[in-house]
Amino acid sequence: MGAALGIIEGYYGTPWSWQARAETIAFLQPHGYRFYIYAPKADAFLRERWREDHPAETAARLRDLADICRGLGVRFGVGLSPLEVYRDFDRGARAALARKLSFFARIGVDDLAILFDDMTGNDPALAQKQADIVHWIAERAAVSRLAVCPTYYSDDPLLDRVFGRRPQNYLEELGARLDPAIDIFWTGEEVCAREFGVGHLARVGRLLGRKPILWDNYPVNDGKRMSQHLHLRAFTGRPAAIADHIAAHAINPMLQPVLTRIPALTLAQSYRLGEAYEYGRAFADAAGVVAGPAFAELIRDDLVLLQDTGLDRLGEDAGRLRARYGAVAHPAAREIVAWLDGAYRVDAAIVPS
Repeated sequence: MGAALGIIEGYYGTPWSWQARAETIAFLQPHGYRFYIYAPKADAFLRERWREDHPAETAARLRDLADICRGLGVRFGVGLSPLEVYRDFDRGARAALARKLSFFARIGVDDLAILFDDMTGNDPALAQKQADIVHWIAERAAVSRLAVCPTYYSDDPLLDRVFGRRPQNYLEELGARLDPAIDIFWTGEEVCAREFGVGHLARVGRLLGRKPILWDNYPVNDGKRMSQHLHLRAFTGRPAAIADHIAAHAINPMLQPVLTRIPALTLAQSYRLGEAYEYGRAFADAAGVVAGPAFAELIRDDLVLLQDTGLDRLGEDAGRLRARYGAVAHPAAREIVAWLDGAYRVDAAIVPS
């Protein structure tokens, strides 16, 4: 029995189109992806402008997407980042938060994620303040699942360098204070973990007092450095045995929704096959399903250039690749061409690193 799989759209950069969201959710649903969380960093009304109402058009689109998910048997979620609200959770903040929760109820949100990531956190009372806010939300939110992303969501010291040194025993205290019914996200030993081990996840589970939801930052490719690469290879370092130590497994996708489906399928295969999983064969199978056999063979031939070399280091290969994929009538090929043309570049100022 594998883990519960889902998508959390939690990247920086240009968001997916509404059509791409609906199509990707529908494509992955038969392969075991049963929840989707809308949380692109570019939606300011979930982050910097969270106190403001979403524009009417966006609200209508979210309602439509919730209906699509419901029709597919996929749980629909939203990730809200009330930036540093714990610094002053006053009457105004409560009123704005209550209004946002009412909006989520109207559009049909099943899963609500409160995201305290990517904000300053060097406050000795951080865990207590965040737990109090989340419990306030839990009493008022009309959702069936509530999850929290901690400010320090990984062991990675990068977070301490960027957001201030984490308070002592922050994770243990947050886990102890939060109602056990509330889930907690975790990205692993690194922000972009190369692997998840049973020993590590068992330890984190003990610290949090519950099995974590993996927020897996593969195949995401946001940021100045990562947007130079297409993360197409099959998942590795996620053995099926970790399913017993997690509440669910959510992948943060690439900026390219169609190409994302290739690695996404391999994760499902990894859980399904267990020790019989072969990542090379899984990539070939998944690429064939997404792109068709002939096009998949092209991608496999160019995998080192597309994933490893980096856009600015392609040199003369860039022109050859553009001609090759420009001749292929497939949405995945169009994403490769757009990537070669710089359409998916992410400015360094956007992503904390």
